[in-house]
Amino acid sequence: MTGRRIVSIWLPSLAIEHWRKRHGAGWPEDRPIALAAPGPHGAVIHGLNHAAAHAGARLGARVADMRAVCPGLQIRDADLAADAAFLSRLGFWSRRWGPYSTTDGDDGLLIDTTGADHLFGGEPAMLADMQARLQTAGLTAQAAIAPTRGAAWALARFAPGTRCTDPMADLAPLPVAGLRLDATTLLLLRRLGLKTIAQLAAIPRLSLMRRFARADLAQNPLLRLDQVMGHLPEPVDAPDPAPRFIAQARLAEPVMDPTDWLPGLVHDLCAQLAAKAQGCRRLRLSIFRVDGARLDTPLRIATPTHDAAHLLSLFHGRLDHLDPGFGFDLLQLEAEAVEPLPPAQPGFDSDAQGLELARLIDRLTARFGADRLHRPQPVQSHIPERAETPGAPLADAPDPSARADRPLRLLTPPEEIRVLYAVPEGPPAQFVWRRQVMRVARHAGPERIAPEWWRDRPGTRLRDYFRIEDASGLRLWIYREGLGGDGRGGPPRWFLHGIFA
Repeated sequence: MTGRRIVSIWLPSLAIEHWRKRHGAGWPEDRPIALAAPGPHGAVIHGLNHAAAHAGARLGARVADMRAVCPGLQIRDADLAADAAFLSRLGFWSRRWGPYSTTDGDDGLLIDTTGADHLFGGEPAMLADMQARLQTAGLTAQAAIAPTRGAAWALARFAPGTRCTDPMADLAPLPVAGLRLDATTLLLLRRLGLKTIAQLAAIPRLSLMRRFARADLAQNPLLRLDQVMGHLPEPVDAPDPAPRFIAQARLAEPVMDPTDWLPGLVHDLCAQLAAKAQGCRRLRLSIFRVDGARLDTPLRIATPTHDAAHLLSLFHGRLDHLDPGFGFDLLQLEAEAVEPLPPAQPGFDSDAQGLELARLIDRLTARFGADRLHRPQPVQSHIPERAETPGAPLADAPDPSARADRPLRLLTPPEEIRVLYAVPEGPPAQFVWRRQVMRVARHAGPERIAPEWWRDRPGTRLRDYFRIEDASGLRLWIYREGLGGDGRGGPPRWFLHGIFA
């Protein structure tokens, strides 16, 4: 056995604790809350707080079953992508304890601390420091240290706080689940009466080889035992951190106005981005005064770009109200969020209009503020008034990709119209809207939209939408609610829902 030391950190409540950081500031601790994620047979519980666990909710169980067990259970959607990104950031942050670290599944961290524990006062002090820092960050953590990755993983989950020197002796009383086997293999071992790692290790190796000769790693207890003992290598594959794009200007003497150095910083940063085929989505200019104060000017960009002229124009007027104090001596421009931006060949079919719109959004955001402008966010619903909702800041929200056959703006609520004459199975030939008699010159449709039975009340009627145009060229979006003799009310009613630009 070599002198290698691996720390495994288990974060059993990562999903719910990360959710509380983002959304749960106003939720009391005694209210049962669970996070739901897609499962093979419907949504399953992905995370839950202590109140939900005390009420009987279980991880991995179906949401429908847990609602029956705990009627007051509050269900929220889990954001698996956000949790994975948060865990990845934790992986890089944990390199304070060792040069190599990585994520372990969706709820754990691995750190190679070989030769680094003396910097923290020894292994016990290092494990205590890990626990304290993660607890300060609002995360529940269990850690253990061992010579192998498999041994550290098992001890962190079944004997936290252990400092292992002899894997077989320390892991012997632990359950076979500590070998990272799949559920089918664990069930088989339990049926054979093999409940602990010691009992499994006592079985003749030849007998196990016959049973698991063709099993893969997650189903083969022999291979897992070899990994625990260090007979099979299991390196820690530590990913490289994403490159940082930073441009700095260190000044020999303090200055009162930083604008003269800004073009050089922007061109330097854009050159770095272009060399890596990256575009900037979020930018931050940090100006440091000689008295130690730091003044930040953030910018958000609608589409990834490394166009220096465009980025420089967004700072116009943003630095006029800075307090220079006794002067500035350091300027730093950092691209905080970047996205791939491969080089594109301009041609006749290039989206020049879309690029100009994105740059207009950037200028408006820079002038009025990112929190003042919003665009609608698409929602999964075929009912028009539910298909979008006010969303994130304009520079951050994705384009809702409005349909060309629907108006951009809808009337809220739809306005009822009085039909004077209607074509059978078609739109009205004449109707009154806001005391004006409208005569239909052209029409297209119908587009039938049925009620959402899982959300609407019983008896909700279907809609038939028509796009119509009058003699003056005014184009409207109207619908008929219900059908004659559908058994869901009286005669059909007509409504005006939107006006085309």
